[in-house]
Amino acid sequence: MVGADGDGGGPANPRSGPAAPAAGLLEVFRRLDTGPRGLTEAQAEERLTRFGENTIPDARDPSWPRLFARSVRDPFTAVLLCLGLVSAAVFAWGTAAVILLLVGVSCVLRASGEHRAARSTAGLRRLVATTVTVQRRVHDGTAPVTREIPVTREIPVTREIPVEELVPGDVVRLGPGDLIPADVRLLRSTGLTVHQAALTGESAPVEKSAIEDPEDDGVFQDPRLCFQGGSVASGSATAVVTATGGDTRFAAAHRRTGKPPATAFERSVQGVSWILIRFALLTPPLVLMANAALRGRGLETLPFAVAVAVGLTPEMLPVLVTACLARGAALLARTHGVIVRRLPALHDIGAMDVLCVDKTGTLTQDRPVVHRALDAEGHDDPEVLRRAAAAAWWSLQLADLPAPDALDEALLAAADEDALMSYDGVMALPFDPARRLATVIVRTPGRLGTHQITKGAVEAVLRRCALSDDERSRLRDLADTHAADGLRVLAVATTALPAGARPHERGLTFRGLVTLRDDLAPTAAEALAALAARGVTVKVLTGDHPGTAVRACRDLGVPVAGVLTADRLDTLTDPELTELARRTTVFARCTPEHKTRITRALQAGGHTVGFLGDGVNDLPALRTADVGIAPRDAAGVSREDADLVLAEKDLTAIGHAVAAGRHAGGNIATYLRITLSSNLGNVIAMLSAGLLLPFLPMLPAQVLVQNLCFDAAQLAFAHDRPAPSALLRPSVLDPRALLRFIVGFGALNAVADLATFGVLAFALRGPGDDEALFHSGWFTENLLTQAVVMVLLSLGSIGALGRRRRRPGPVTWSAAGLAGIGLILPASPLGAALGLSALPGVYYGLLAAVLALYGAGLLAARTRHERRSAVARPEN
Repeated sequence: MVGADGDGGGPANPRSGPAAPAAGLLEVFRRLDTGPRGLTEAQAEERLTRFGENTIPDARDPSWPRLFARSVRDPFTAVLLCLGLVSAAVFAWGTAAVILLLVGVSCVLRASGEHRAARSTAGLRRLVATTVTVQRRVHDGTAPVTREIPVTREIPVTREIPVEELVPGDVVRLGPGDLIPADVRLLRSTGLTVHQAALTGESAPVEKSAIEDPEDDGVFQDPRLCFQGGSVASGSATAVVTATGGDTRFAAAHRRTGKPPATAFERSVQGVSWILIRFALLTPPLVLMANAALRGRGLETLPFAVAVAVGLTPEMLPVLVTACLARGAALLARTHGVIVRRLPALHDIGAMDVLCVDKTGTLTQDRPVVHRALDAEGHDDPEVLRRAAAAAWWSLQLADLPAPDALDEALLAAADEDALMSYDGVMALPFDPARRLATVIVRTPGRLGTHQITKGAVEAVLRRCALSDDERSRLRDLADTHAADGLRVLAVATTALPAGARPHERGLTFRGLVTLRDDLAPTAAEALAALAARGVTVKVLTGDHPGTAVRACRDLGVPVAGVLTADRLDTLTDPELTELARRTTVFARCTPEHKTRITRALQAGGHTVGFLGDGVNDLPALRTADVGIAPRDAAGVSREDADLVLAEKDLTAIGHAVAAGRHAGGNIATYLRITLSSNLGNVIAMLSAGLLLPFLPMLPAQVLVQNLCFDAAQLAFAHDRPAPSALLRPSVLDPRALLRFIVGFGALNAVADLATFGVLAFALRGPGDDEALFHSGWFTENLLTQAVVMVLLSLGSIGALGRRRRRPGPVTWSAAGLAGIGLILPASPLGAALGLSALPGVYYGLLAAVLALYGAGLLAARTRHERRSAVARPEN
């Protein structure tokens, strides 16, 4: 395409950002070397190659080396490296080598897992990739350009393309709910308002238009310019793209603001991690000081102190968290069509205990169905439905309507087809919003004369019936009773007419009422019951009449604890709303602002809140909720802001997502409980034995090899399937509760380790007789107790242990492997290299007794812990 300046060399400087406020339209076209009908396909392809995809640079999937470098900067890894350097500084080369091996294995596993997760997530994002409507031409058909705006001879073709393929100079079309795909200059607009809070913080939509002489109030106030990161609130527009990718103002703001704030799950993991890091950093100096004071030992105990600190560090935590969440997200997408756009959101939906939904499209379908047909006394009368359906049918046929409205469609679906054909239509007056009536004249074949059927709003029909005031009032009350029950009500009346008469809507005979209800979503009742069984409370936030929402809840088996309308909500303070929202099921007549406020109130009450929405008006609540959920056919801006995207607006899919989130969260929590309690118990026992024995209880290399074996076994938790009881309640990672568990079970583990000390003293006739045997005995006992902990603390509830016949899972096999290493390694050549030796047979019998007692104590402690948790849970 020939440029507006005649050089034909492409856009002069399209990477310079959007046009300045003073730039006119002609200048913009010349700078971008484009015209009002857009680019050719060849030009667009060339510019895509030259300028790259329309994506924020930081949003591109990181490479494996970058992920590996980021893993090295992890706090746990940094602590291990520091401890390794300390070991090297005192020439403890064996300790340093094993620590570096741990660091290398952890970083490789984490980088590989995150790389797979990133590729998987990118593939999932492409399933809901945002598209943009662009107009392009197949060939270059530009007329010679002098001083006029370029005019193309060829008519452009409008089509949808992925937003990543947009280039400077493209002409795009925007409509309600569309994301602004790049920085653009408006060419034409109609009633356009745009959300640009992501850039300016303005909560209200901003009016935009293509006027040529705006006031100079700054680039964001220029009504001709729209920016990536915004969205269309209302209206439509045609615009030319002025900047894409890293050159948009949104990309610049993204570079300044950095990463989004951490989620509640990420903050919980970070909180636990930093507590452990502080303990790990404090352990070496404490060990050194204690040994120096009580045993007179010096720096020779430093490698042992470093090894103990390494043993306290769960260096596989980032690897396992990534693996659990990535596996859950991939499984959801593959089996249920649920796309997780942000991995931590999978844990958040597992922790969700309140789900806010709309009524229409979620609990009900967007169409009514006939409920009952009643005579004037309120008794069932199928003849009333037959007459109403005949009126709907002949209105459709005689008035030449393109399709029946929703109410007529419901009448036709409920009526018998033979009954409809028992009439011949003569004349029809279709529904008129002013009269709120529809009238048809029909005749019965083989009979003289005709009769008229009139149906419509109850009040409008009653006014045209020959009734006394008392009778009219009674029928009005009858209709109001059904309307208050959440039903729509139609009235039906008839009159006889001579042949050839025109419609006469006076003096009618009242025949009865037809009540209609919203058609329930086919899977809603089952899905709601499943969510309730998993501890998720559903709140209905609707703009509809409260009676309609209550009716839908009742039909679906949802207990309605309370109803709150918007006018009442506006009179409540935030603390009052927080208290009332907890015990309210239906919020009616809600605006977008009400939905956002209700979501915040529920969060203030300590709930983890999910919000299911699909329209632009749901955007504020989607952003406010802990988990924003949108169907795939939602407005573009809502879908892009959602944490989870559903194939369809179906509560069943949300139930599957909750189960997957609790599965992943349960595995992560189980890993943390088992790993940290075992590590803490071992550290306590090691420190105690180190002060009681005349020699170190284990050599540094032995401690580190033991830790490496346990770390490898723990990776099985990413593939475990938790007990069904773990899916029945939100999987909240509470750091305080976790620390209480760790301390309690860690102390129990330390008691078992110290009991082994007594066993070794008896079996070896004094621990000072053979250091190698003592080291070997404790090495074996530590791995066996850790294997027992893995099996017993990863099973279901204690009451189910005797009833369930469960095939061995990944954790059981991994624990068996860990126990095998503990039994075989001391007598192997590798054990000899580590300073271990074969153990006498008597030791194994005594060790079995210790393990049996430890297992019994572990089960008793777990039973007590579960009972206390069950008692405390309702209070939360």
